[in-house]
Amino acid sequence: MDVEKDNKTITINGESIAPGEQKSVALNIARLPTGTLIDIPVHVFNGKKSGPTVLVQAGLHGDEINGVETLRRMLQEKKFNVKKGAVMVVPILNIFGFIHFSRDVPDGKDVNRSFPGRKTGSLASRIAHTYASQLLPQVDFGIDLHTGGSQRHNHPQARYTQEDPKSKMLAESFGAPFHFASKLITGSFRKTTFKMGIPTMVYEAGESMRFDENAIAFGMQGIQNVLNGLNMFSKSEPKEEKQSVHLEYTRWVRAPRAGMFIPEIANGQSIQKGEVLGLVTDTYAKKNKKIKAPFDGYVLCINHQAVVNQGDALFHLGR
Repeated sequence: MDVEKDNKTITINGESIAPGEQKSVALNIARLPTGTLIDIPVHVFNGKKSGPTVLVQAGLHGDEINGVETLRRMLQEKKFNVKKGAVMVVPILNIFGFIHFSRDVPDGKDVNRSFPGRKTGSLASRIAHTYASQLLPQVDFGIDLHTGGSQRHNHPQARYTQEDPKSKMLAESFGAPFHFASKLITGSFRKTTFKMGIPTMVYEAGESMRFDENAIAFGMQGIQNVLNGLNMFSKSEPKEEKQSVHLEYTRWVRAPRAGMFIPEIANGQSIQKGEVLGLVTDTYAKKNKKIKAPFDGYVLCINHQAVVNQGDALFHLGR
């Protein structure tokens, strides 16, 4: 008969969280010009028995608030009370961006292009360094919540790293309507975790500075699905069995000319080659240009910007 071992003790910023303990830890990062200390709250749920440690985070871009609300609701509903392994929950990583309604930190740098960071670097680099050095060495899997930016609305989708089969496993387990491989970006959180051997998936849903109930619901259930799949609860929590479509290829369809953009299809729907996706028209009702689907597939994202320039990304499609 196998005897389950006690889980490891987690230490963050000098504070220890023993097996069976729950604690909120403040990860100090910097001060405002007023002297006000800014820290990143990390909620740690350490199960009694051994198992994987999963980092679930949101707000890496400060204006992407769907993920923030997703984790807030899960904390409120006590969805992270695992019995095996541990969960680190970071509802807002980029505190500076969040309080300024901004994607970036005050100096204009993107924290998600600043990993793994430097102790003596820019503000974004220092945030990334503190976070990566304090948390990541203790993490086995990562779930990173995002939304579309600049009025681009993402239909719920899970992205994984092509070179990491375990990250694909996470994306499949998450159960979003779509999942597909996405390239690693230099300086990104996911590229750093990949180099550290931490399988990480990204959940993209909704758009910046706007709540989307469908995106939040999929996010909550998806995180629950992953934790279930890793056997972190004493008994399996309810799982919604929804078919996730795996996409082999994605591309952006861009504005053929400048003008007013009028989409004519719904986000997430299936499309056929040659189908009209929308129009770009001038303001004088003299000319309009139909935008047609280049292949059979699905709509992953729609740009909600009404006035566009030639070359602007309008639809993200997959097949």
